[in-house]
Amino acid sequence: MLRLVPGAMVFREGSTQGSLAGAATTLCSIHQTSDHGNTCPAPVGWLGVDSVDRISVAGAHVLPANPFLANRDEAVHEYGVSRETESPLDRPSGVSVGGPHAGDQSVPLPRAGGYGPPGQYGYGISTAPGAVVPPSAAAPPPGAPIPGVPVPSDEHVSRETPGGVEDDPPLAMEALRAVQILNPSGEIVMPRPDHPRVICVANQKGGVGKTTTTVNLAVALALHGNRVLVVDLDPQGNASTGLNVPHHAGVPDVYDCLIDNVPLAEVAQGVEGIPNLFCVPATIDLAGAEIELVSVVARESRLARAIAGHPEKFDYVFIDCPPSLGLLTVNALCAAQEVLIPIQCEYYALEGLNQLINNINLVRQHLNPTLDVSTILLTMYDRRTRLADAVEQDVRNHFGAKVLNAVIPRNVRVSEAPSYGQSVMTYDPGSRGATSYFEAALEIAMRGVNTGGTA
Repeated sequence: MLRLVPGAMVFREGSTQGSLAGAATTLCSIHQTSDHGNTCPAPVGWLGVDSVDRISVAGAHVLPANPFLANRDEAVHEYGVSRETESPLDRPSGVSVGGPHAGDQSVPLPRAGGYGPPGQYGYGISTAPGAVVPPSAAAPPPGAPIPGVPVPSDEHVSRETPGGVEDDPPLAMEALRAVQILNPSGEIVMPRPDHPRVICVANQKGGVGKTTTTVNLAVALALHGNRVLVVDLDPQGNASTGLNVPHHAGVPDVYDCLIDNVPLAEVAQGVEGIPNLFCVPATIDLAGAEIELVSVVARESRLARAIAGHPEKFDYVFIDCPPSLGLLTVNALCAAQEVLIPIQCEYYALEGLNQLINNINLVRQHLNPTLDVSTILLTMYDRRTRLADAVEQDVRNHFGAKVLNAVIPRNVRVSEAPSYGQSVMTYDPGSRGATSYFEAALEIAMRGVNTGGTA
């Protein structure tokens, strides 16, 4: 007789040919009547197993009666699996599935040690259903040492507390840098110079970072105990925008100081949120100052007299120059003691550097003997390109110690900050741009102290 078992056919012991013939006859004679009265073969397998009588055949195994399974179908009796839930049911120990003739087609029992390395799901104890765990192999009580696991020296250390060999997470480091740059407590103070340092930020090439450097260095120094004045000498007024100082038409600006001899104290405005920082704004009127200064007596020294006449003394005065070598830039070079040249790490920035140095030498010879190129700052450095490395090496080989060790990288936060009327120091103090400008400002302050006021 043929018994239906998933994946196997089990025959009664006896003649194989007779069994096959009987099985074929039995299969062909099994029919059922459809709803339309037609006769069709009954399905064989799981779908028809409910109609197969559970009989005892010599050589076939019959499961013992189980009250729990009394009302379940024959599939559950034979195979121990519910068709509704597909979940295994409890089976008496030692009972195999498929009878003694099933051979390799029987369902494997769970592995004695589990399916994984020892100790992966507990302490190497089998979790097979019905397995009895001896008391000696039970899980240790909370707090007990686990074999093979080293016991920490301090049992009160939290698991969340990083060890001494672990580095601080990046988010914690960024927060630490932000606190250091913003300096809300005022504990971090950069060295203050013995006398005011007037620094002209100049480069006749546009887009090299003159205004960005002026604004961020001024904010960094002001946040750390220095009194700083920013003079916006660029008619575009970008430095005024970066410091959130009004510079629309009609606002008193540096033009009034140069043309009408208005005192600088009446024009300077305090920067919101930074008590030690002041700004002299620039409006569009400054664009006509180049022409109007041509006929003015001592036109090259108008700005120098305005700065010297300010009643308050500042530690630093930054002059943001326009991208040209006209009279406005000459006024800035005459008023300054030092020149800070930002250089973009590209070839075009180097091409016009020679002409700028020649003009500075001319101003030194005829107008301002104390003028000195004290600081070179590399900006927009892209470490992914070999061009940036080549430009840096050329600049350092030519200018030597005048080049700051701090390098300003390309950082989107530096470009986003002016749109919010802020410097990158206050917009995102934990960014790489803010950290780099902070390091540059600290280096300028330290150089000024070590060399007696001139970096």
